[in-house]
Amino acid sequence: MSKMHRRPDSLTIPADPISPIPPSPDTHPQTGSLRPESLLHNQDKKPPLPEIVQVGYPVLHEPAQEVEPGEIRSDRIQKIIDDMIKVMREAPGVGLAAPQIGIPLQIIVLEDTKDYISYHQEDVTKAQDRCPFDLLVILNPKLEKKGNRTALFFEGCLSVDGFGAVVERHLQVEVTGLDRDGKPVKVDASGWQARILQHECDHLDGTIYVDKMVPRTFRTAQNSNQPLAFACPKLGVR
Repeated sequence: MSKMHRRPDSLTIPADPISPIPPSPDTHPQTGSLRPESLLHNQDKKPPLPEIVQVGYPVLHEPAQEVEPGEIRSDRIQKIIDDMIKVMREAPGVGLAAPQIGIPLQIIVLEDTKDYISYHQEDVTKAQDRCPFDLLVILNPKLEKKGNRTALFFEGCLSVDGFGAVVERHLQVEVTGLDRDGKPVKVDASGWQARILQHECDHLDGTIYVDKMVPRTFRTAQNSNQPLAFACPKLGVR
């Protein structure tokens, strides 16, 4: 989910990762290999973070695989988790699923902070029941919707760059799974946190928010303040 900080939004998005990247000054203009004089300089460079893949990549439209419990504490899985947290915060966003960085595994990370929330009008965040919460890392999450009450609000997505739409979500959910140490975790969430969890768990099923959006509410970020079209449902709790 993007947050827009650009303004921390509900769920924002980096440049298109499909765009070709020109060679850097440290690479040979024809072969693309590192110039010898740049090798020492590049030893101090941190490896680049994974790109956020955009809608259309098959990994976003296919179910993700469970992480084997015995593999959770491996260097590979721990690095994936660390990268996801860094990518989410750099984007910036309030949630990220592993398929969004091209990895078809059932891992989600999410957090919402007072700083992110402060970018929005107080009456809006109050209507959304949006409150800050600490970083959550959940592997192999199982989501259960609680009750019948739902709410309609706009969502965005880091993998659908620059757009948003109204999505109906349940107000309360329970999510169980494993934390990054392989220990059982359970989250009882309501309001905006429940929405983020539903959004991210959808990614693990190969579903993105546009698959569930209310027709005729899809719009660009620049048009986010435009009124809804006639006959569209009102925003808020149902």
